[in-house]
Amino acid sequence: MPQPILQIPRNEYDLRIRNTQEAMKKQGLDLLITHACGCESATVRYLTNFWAVFDFAGVLVPAEGPPMLLTGGPESYDFAKQFAQIDDVRVHPKYVETSAPEWDRPSQAFSIPQILDELRGRGPLQNIGVANVNTLPQVIYEELQQGAKGARILPAERLIMDLRAHKSPGEIKLLREACRITEEAMKDAVGFIKPGVREWEIQAKWMSTAFTLGAEGTGYPVWVTSGPGTYQSLCKSTDRQVQKGDMVQLSLGAKYSGYCGNMCRAVVLGGIPQKHMDMLSAAYDCLEETLSLMKPGVPFALVYDRFQQSLDKRGLKGQTLYGPAHSTGLQECEEPWVDNRSDRVFEPDMVFNVDVWIADHRYGVRLEDCVLITRDGNEQLTTWRRRPIVLDV
Repeated sequence: MPQPILQIPRNEYDLRIRNTQEAMKKQGLDLLITHACGCESATVRYLTNFWAVFDFAGVLVPAEGPPMLLTGGPESYDFAKQFAQIDDVRVHPKYVETSAPEWDRPSQAFSIPQILDELRGRGPLQNIGVANVNTLPQVIYEELQQGAKGARILPAERLIMDLRAHKSPGEIKLLREACRITEEAMKDAVGFIKPGVREWEIQAKWMSTAFTLGAEGTGYPVWVTSGPGTYQSLCKSTDRQVQKGDMVQLSLGAKYSGYCGNMCRAVVLGGIPQKHMDMLSAAYDCLEETLSLMKPGVPFALVYDRFQQSLDKRGLKGQTLYGPAHSTGLQECEEPWVDNRSDRVFEPDMVFNVDVWIADHRYGVRLEDCVLITRDGNEQLTTWRRRPIVLDV
């Protein structure tokens, strides 16, 4: 029988709000505002278990007292009342997509100035932090400026990302399951590859297995690319038929109860040019070397520098876009990044995707696996067929 879907319990959401309020007090913030849209809902989901669909959403967390969730019209309000793990859900008339209708069933609506005046009844509002400011609509920011009445509006992205960087036992369970689903579906997708099948058929095979196993969606817009498309860091599946002599690049990740698994694998059909094969071997070596260094107390900068040195000695200097790993969780790719500008070190309960992408505008390869930092090292959450996969066709 199918197993019940694992979820983050309500008491953990309550704890997240309390932890956020403690962090706010340390930074002197009286209010934190976060924002979500359809393509980026992670922080709002982290605090509430609600994610934006069509409409926008926002969470207001005061330094004292309960938070509130703002969303668009009656559809989103009903959706939020079903899934959100906070009690105060309100409609804001401007938290809607540009094509929203005139609702036949209007809901009581609140503006940002109204809400800020209400919150002033609980205490002073002198410093207001804003997270996800890069996706905050101009109309909402203008309301915030109007309602602030002289309060300082400050960036607060780092506050919430620092909280999200360390995963709870419940989050780690969901990430394990997301990775398990991703890996099992990857096996089916690779087994389906043969000359003549189209890229999007391979993706469909993976998605069918992933959804059957309990995925709620994908962690990002997944893709399969082949032949001349492999040099691209971002891509999409097409109707191109794979053929003998291709490398097929699979970038696939399941989302499970909001948390993202991810794997990237490269499959060779027959033989490919030696330069491309050398890149694939180098990517495997760099991934393994990076994993061996990821332990508590090790500086991010050291791991980044070793990665770049490995590329240099293989004649691949300048043929990658970024460092070898980034955090993962409610977003497939989230802060912190492992690079030489960071003063951070690896700490237990952080989860990363080791993401090795190498390309020269003609050939390219990406290998990626998920890893949990433990008390005494790391635990690799995806491992299947990391070595170059060569099919005899």
